[in-house]
Amino acid sequence: MFSGLDLDCGPFLAVHTEDAVKKGLLNEIDVNSALANTLNVQVRLGMFDGEPSKHPFGNLGPKDVCTPAHQELALESARQGIVLLKNRGPSLPLSTRRYRTVAVIGPNSNVTNTMIGNYAGIGSYIKAIHQQGCADVTCADDKLFGAAINVASQADATILVVGLDQTIEAEFKDRAGLVLPGRQQELVSKVAAASKGPTILVLMSGGPIDVAFAKNDPHIPAILWTGYPGWPFPQKQQLTFLCFAGGKLPMTWYPQGYLKNLPMTTMAMRSSQSTGYPGRTYRFYKGPVVYPFGYGISYTKYVHTIASAPTVISIPLDGRHARGNTTTSGKAIRVTHAKCNRLSIGVQVEVRNKGSRDGSHTLLVFSTPPAGHWVPHKQLVAFEKVHVPARAQRRVLINIHVCKYLSVVDKSGIRRIPMGLHSLHIGDTKHSVSIQEAKLSVIKS
Repeated sequence: MFSGLDLDCGPFLAVHTEDAVKKGLLNEIDVNSALANTLNVQVRLGMFDGEPSKHPFGNLGPKDVCTPAHQELALESARQGIVLLKNRGPSLPLSTRRYRTVAVIGPNSNVTNTMIGNYAGIGSYIKAIHQQGCADVTCADDKLFGAAINVASQADATILVVGLDQTIEAEFKDRAGLVLPGRQQELVSKVAAASKGPTILVLMSGGPIDVAFAKNDPHIPAILWTGYPGWPFPQKQQLTFLCFAGGKLPMTWYPQGYLKNLPMTTMAMRSSQSTGYPGRTYRFYKGPVVYPFGYGISYTKYVHTIASAPTVISIPLDGRHARGNTTTSGKAIRVTHAKCNRLSIGVQVEVRNKGSRDGSHTLLVFSTPPAGHWVPHKQLVAFEKVHVPARAQRRVLINIHVCKYLSVVDKSGIRRIPMGLHSLHIGDTKHSVSIQEAKLSVIKS
């Protein structure tokens, strides 16, 4: 509540707030403020304007939510969210003319609860052979391995759909490890080794999985991560979903060794030398990864070029604050002491598609602060999605608000803008911007 949480999803505040006030952990004014904010939103929504059914939005139901337009939007979100992690050859997209018979294998290859639909159903233009391989995602034994290996050895290509579901990870259910559950890894390796054609590994999960074994397996030329798509692919698209990969990973994929010193449920962000804790998320963790945050390759190749960007930015101080230690402590300016309005960096980036396929590309801009003791050591400061036809290029303008996105939080919780050379990373391209305190001009009489 001190951090701005006015209403939590659950009964915690309702159960414990009164006791917290009695013990002096909370002030009644804090509770009143949170309540006022919550009621203010309800008033704006018209919840106190009389009989709800008589208002414009008083009779909304499933028919208003699950419209064809909404269904298509959900499907498009699922398509755009697919992340291509590996594509040697390239092996994807699969050609339906070349691969007439496809084996679809894995505990998540024919599920409804995991993705709300038949994930790996088969279109009418190919012959498919389906085998579970494991009874469910726990994959407790190898009783179904033999049949899965047999069909993989006969098919022109194999799609292995493995991963997690809500029996493994969900609200109030945290994973203790980062590897595939049970004997799924064994199933993947054995099927891939026996497959007559390419093996495409499809991962379904809500969090990272250590699949370094598959990343390094020459029998597995392609890997995709779908998250939990939340929508069934139409019959005619149940194989061609493989053509839509273009997303980026929304989290860091750690190796299993990440859990060497502390359990996965440790939620601290910053690293700690005393405990051996390596830190969490790409912003604080500097160790080895299976795949980094923001990773995702494409079916085509993009090249980035900085068309224009400033090299020096001057930070003017608010006249109400005198220049001193509190303002410029540690060669950094307090955000509250800077004139932040319209203080932004405009970067123009040329994105060129060198491939033979059209594509939608997500441009990610990361910032690294000057050398020193600043954390986070890296952070995403801007992103933009752009469609680039084959062998064409597009110019993208990105504005980066200096006070919001190039500032850091010191150990005292004060947000500051470090002075010095900040690095902007866009793909393989790097641009440096020197941030300096604006010099006060002296007026001579």
